[in-house]
Amino acid sequence: MTSNEQHPSDEANPLRSLTLDQLRRRTSMKWRTYPADVLPLWVAEMDVPLAAPVVRAVTEAMELGDTGYPVGTAYAEALAAFAGKRWGWDDLAVERTAIVPDVMLGVVEMLKLVTGPGDPVIVNPPVYPPFYEFVTHLDRRVVEAPLGADLRIDLGVLEEAFRRAVTGGGRAAYLLCSPHNPTGTVHTADELAAVAALAERYGVRVVADEIHAPVVTAPGARFVPYLSVPGAERGLALMSASSKGWNLAGLKAALALAGPGAAADLARMPEEVGHGPSHVGVLAHTAALRDGAAWLDAVLTGIDENRRLLTRLLAEHLPGVVHRPGEATYLAWLDCRPLDLGDDPADVFLRRGRVALSSGIPFGTGGAGHLRLNLATSPEVITEAVRRMAAAVD
Repeated sequence: MTSNEQHPSDEANPLRSLTLDQLRRRTSMKWRTYPADVLPLWVAEMDVPLAAPVVRAVTEAMELGDTGYPVGTAYAEALAAFAGKRWGWDDLAVERTAIVPDVMLGVVEMLKLVTGPGDPVIVNPPVYPPFYEFVTHLDRRVVEAPLGADLRIDLGVLEEAFRRAVTGGGRAAYLLCSPHNPTGTVHTADELAAVAALAERYGVRVVADEIHAPVVTAPGARFVPYLSVPGAERGLALMSASSKGWNLAGLKAALALAGPGAAADLARMPEEVGHGPSHVGVLAHTAALRDGAAWLDAVLTGIDENRRLLTRLLAEHLPGVVHRPGEATYLAWLDCRPLDLGDDPADVFLRRGRVALSSGIPFGTGGAGHLRLNLATSPEVITEAVRRMAAAVD
């Protein structure tokens, strides 16, 4: 596999394309949840115009009235080609994929296939809050295996969680976040192979949420698909290859992938699940994967620049905040405990500074005193946000 997922791009940085006035015309969650005087750097939406290939695909569908039901494997074929070029993964089997409405609904369907009511599902907090919500609503039991102090998977802690989860002979699943949200950690091939070995030893089924797979921003870092590592044959994975990388969360379509040992499980997924994705969403995601690489590279370069900008700004204006720059996602995980703002510093920055950030508390163990900041905006917005945050604690 290649060692650097970014490639030089001649495209202008999309994160510098839109003004705040233009962005405030948007009607999505990011821009309509808070009053207009609040800078929103919370939910995972990017402040970018869409990639031209995506606009063309959606526009042509509208002109043709091509708004029916999804069919075929074009999306999976585009992902397979992208995975081969981007990650050196040539073993994505199109015949072991299925279209699902989105990644988290896909996670629910995969967990239904390999666990039953009351069964444990292991997660690595601090982690994406819907992991808790969806698992609980599914009538499964969340078991925490917290990340280590280095914000990486602690294999010893994970093994103990696996051991406890299967005590008594029950079924268990491990919901892996890869790359990790909110820390931006990119799991290595060795780490993932060790996870697979533990899962096989204890009979735990791995379901990998790989929604941030295209968004690896640190030079030299590379995403490793879970299903590509030795021992992961019975694993399941979910990708919405364009939802985060190309900002297409509003055009619903994701893919469930199965390792060769999980093909029979995926085949048991109810046929009606495939009715949920948007046909236009499938067209948009397919176009992004096939023709949107240059646009993606421009965005990744911009996110990397913003991450370095944030590091400099925090050192200058909020030196008490601990920031370990991640290798992936467009999210920054900030430890604000040295500022003595209590368990929910995001609430303080919203009330005093008019900056909307994601509270760390819903991310589970290790989240109190932390917050998550969305880097996928203009450098000017990040600069103003940090200025406001600093003023809020003066």
